[in-house]
Formats: sequence, C-alpha cells, structure tokens
Amino acid sequence: MEKVTDPVAYCEEHFPETTTEFKRLSNINYETFCKKQMDYGPGNIAMGTALQTEEDVIFSLGAINIRINDKIQRLLHLLNKKQRQPQNESIEDAYLDASVYGIIARIVLSGKWGK
Repeated sequence: MEKVTDPVAYCEEHFPETTTEFKRLSNINYETFCKKQMDYGPGNIAMGTALQTEEDVIFSLGAINIRINDKIQRLLHLLNKKQRQPQNESIEDAYLDASVYGIIARIVLSGKWGK
C-alpha cells in the first residue's frame, strides 16, 4: 500500500485534469467574488452590522444560508425542468454562487469579513 504524505501531490499526480480544472474554477470563483464585492461591498453580508458579536455573526450566517438555499432551490427547479432552458441564471452560475457563498460563510466565521 502506498503511503500518502502529501494529498495535493497525490491528487495532482493521479488526477491531473481534475485538479487543473479545480484550480481554474477556484480562480473563477475568486474573480466573481471580487467583482461582486466591488458592486455590493461587505455590508450586504454583514447585514448592516459590524460582525462584532456572536449575534451579528449568526444573523449574517442565517442570511448567507438563505442565499445558498435560494441557489439550491433554483438548481432543483432547473434540474427537474429539463425541457426548458434557464432564462436568467444558468445551472453553472447557480453552482458558482453557492460555492462562493460557502467560502464567504467561512470568512465570516474566521472573523476576517470586510477586513
């Protein structure tokens, strides 16, 4: 049995196309995040709070969860209605937004949002 000490090296060796695509998509997520930050700023995620109390953080995470749920509901609807094309946001866009919101939630939890 092969001993794995570096999971990144292992994955890059055994799954080079998958890992290359993961990195490419991660960069697209980052670019999308930056563009939206330019449009919205950090206040929309902080929900007008300074994110200094546990209640502020919970409020913010609740709002993020609603946004993620909106994306999941959209995906469920689009995937179950295969007979028509999306008119506004593609399935890929909905997945992108959901993944970015997941990272944003982790930043809020780390105490580094808007800093």
